[in-house]
Amino acid sequence: MSEYEIRSVGGHVEVYTQGGVFLFSADTVREAMEELDEAA
Repeated sequence: MSEYEIRSVGGHVEVYTQGGVFLFSADTVREAMEELDEAA
């Protein structure tokens, strides 16, 4: 499992990983992580 950092910024969630930055319009960090899991 890779390391990551999660930030909530201006109405969206940013997930920073070794592979890049992923932006989500999710309302919660949990929703963003679920979207990230689906995309992976």
